[in-house]
Amino acid sequence: MAPSSERFPAAGTAPSRDRLPSLTGLRFWAALTVVLYHLSRGVGKIPGLSDAVWYGRSGVTFFFVLSGFVLAWTYDGADVPAKVFMWRRFARIWPLMVVSTALSVAVMAVQNVAIPGAAVTTSLVLLHAWVPDPVYASAGNPAAWSLSDEAFFYAVFPLLLAALAPRRARTWAWTAAVCCAALLLVWPAASTVSDTFLRVWALDYVPLTRSLQFVVGVAAGLAVRRGWRPRVPLSVAVGLVVAWHLLLIPWSRAVPDALWYSPYSASQLLSTPLFALLVVAAARADLDGRRTGLGGSWMIRLGHWSFAWYLIHEIVIRIVKGFHGRPVSLSETIEVWTLVLVISLALSAATYQWIERPAERTLRRLGPRSAAPRPRPQTACAE
Repeated sequence: MAPSSERFPAAGTAPSRDRLPSLTGLRFWAALTVVLYHLSRGVGKIPGLSDAVWYGRSGVTFFFVLSGFVLAWTYDGADVPAKVFMWRRFARIWPLMVVSTALSVAVMAVQNVAIPGAAVTTSLVLLHAWVPDPVYASAGNPAAWSLSDEAFFYAVFPLLLAALAPRRARTWAWTAAVCCAALLLVWPAASTVSDTFLRVWALDYVPLTRSLQFVVGVAAGLAVRRGWRPRVPLSVAVGLVVAWHLLLIPWSRAVPDALWYSPYSASQLLSTPLFALLVVAAARADLDGRRTGLGGSWMIRLGHWSFAWYLIHEIVIRIVKGFHGRPVSLSETIEVWTLVLVISLALSAATYQWIERPAERTLRRLGPRSAAPRPRPQTACAE
């Protein structure tokens, strides 16, 4: 996961934020599903709720799609040099990633969990998702593997935008369709890999596989930026996403996660078009000026905290379990869940306010800047 609410600053003005506020609100809900997924699997189950979020790691898929959408929406026609774009993204994700990694390593050291220095170094330069080794996948801050994928997306985004932006809507539709079809095909293709970790790594960690989801988001962002407005209501898009995750419950009871045809990888790969539809429907609602329940002040605030929450929550789980121990009863499980949710969200709020935003502003000020942007086509919403 990575923060995806990029801003497009006009010359001489402060950045504008949350022009599509429902997307910011959705970030909180996606982060929440990831947090509840880790609580269910790492702490203990709460009947019913844990079943519904047993594959909540699919929230990372949502963020990959959202990242592509928002970057395409923001930079289409912006004429921003690639070096400026890359510096902005570096300023956005790297400071908090380093801080959270240092905290995670410190906690693991106190708990006598050994992590090789080479693995931590690889994570700090955002290359660890390329290494087919479980130690590297969890090195430093285990949640930061998705930032390794995002770093690759950022590297190819200027080329991707240059290739797709001049095309017509039909090309964007075909691009999204081909990427979704490729995800559908790569899943059973992985059945030839007998080693469970290598199969999971190839499907869920490798940036090349996950980049298909990012490209779907880019195609959708370009389409909406140029005026496409889907007729699917936001409520229907939300209902489809919820229904998909409820469908996974009986599937998970019938097929162990270790098998290739289990819903573990399917939940993350096959959810791509549903998440794209959700993002587009939410953006359209904002562009039409309709209230969604996702764009209120508190939802936006929670959405802003979501990046820090994603990076911090597993560290808090480790700390709380270290003091409390693994719960054995439902009441103890609820107690640990509550402690983790309250502490991690409070730390995320503080981290966003005192580390994430100040560090980003400072690095942006020190880095390269683009010339005054060209006038952009008028749309229902300026970014």
